[in-house]
Amino acid sequence: MSLRHRGIGLGIGAVAVALSLVGCGASSGTGTGAGKPAAEAAQKAVAKGGADFGTAAEKTAAMGTTAKPGEWPRTITHAMGTTEIKAQPTRVVVLDVGELDNVVSLGVKPVGFAPSEGSPELPSYLKQDAGTPQNIGTINNLNLEAIAGLHPDLILGSQLRAAEQYDELSKIAPTVFSIRPGFTWKENYLLNAAALDKTEEAKAKLAEYDRKVKDLGAKLGDHKPVVSMVRFMPNGVIRLYANASFIGTILKDAGIPRPANQDIPDLAAEVSAENIDQADADVIFTGVYGDPKATDKSAVQGNPLWANLKAVKAGHAYEVPDETWYLGLGVTAAMEVVGDLERYLAG
Repeated sequence: MSLRHRGIGLGIGAVAVALSLVGCGASSGTGTGAGKPAAEAAQKAVAKGGADFGTAAEKTAAMGTTAKPGEWPRTITHAMGTTEIKAQPTRVVVLDVGELDNVVSLGVKPVGFAPSEGSPELPSYLKQDAGTPQNIGTINNLNLEAIAGLHPDLILGSQLRAAEQYDELSKIAPTVFSIRPGFTWKENYLLNAAALDKTEEAKAKLAEYDRKVKDLGAKLGDHKPVVSMVRFMPNGVIRLYANASFIGTILKDAGIPRPANQDIPDLAAEVSAENIDQADADVIFTGVYGDPKATDKSAVQGNPLWANLKAVKAGHAYEVPDETWYLGLGVTAAMEVVGDLERYLAG
């Protein structure tokens, strides 16, 4: 068995941990077992523009368990197959911010967490309740040795982020993967909750979100402003986030209209600094991924094209926290975003 990822070799002790877990039946998950080419193909299929991107939410909604509350062991059907979890997990490792948000909202303090490359710290909005999870690399560069050393009894992640590592991870502990993060956040939440035997708690949190977002829509009335979502990315990439994104689902739930170029069934459209006029709307919300200096934010916002945007001239362009509006990917972040929207649009 090779436990090696992107040049990170596992020490003898960590290999022994993984082998001992397999030997005692800690994980009886079944994955694709088809190797790296199949995993890469699976990731590509569910990425932006992939053949299975648009059906990810529907397919995730069909996953989960038939186990009753309190019933162990339980078998979870998920993106990579089925996984048996023998007992209530107490040492949970999460491989992305969405899974972090999900488990923390359900009262679970994870033992390990993989942040994004653009935001390497524990998200500030979760710090109070998340405990002190150990860093296990980043979402795109997992440290399998660190994960094995934590002796987890459940690993939560997604096919998009870590399909290539699924077989190795499932030898360390029972591993449950959603299809992808983002616009599937509600379905992912229920899948994670099923693995933790906290489905009713998750449904209650989603119902609370539904009430809050519907209240916002009612408060804004019939003449809601058209909202544009602009995110500055490294290397000059500028994204206009669309309906098939985390923020896109929240705006849709609130009944907030979007510009035509963002009212599409996709993650985002991309524009350049030279055609930033395509970002105009009644209100513009901007986010920045990672270091602002690594993006074109300053150049764009210092450009006359930006100054001439309707929203900018009216004083209705606002920078919002990237960690909740774009990276949050869970119910806690969604509630924060709804609160922000109410302050900006209904205040």
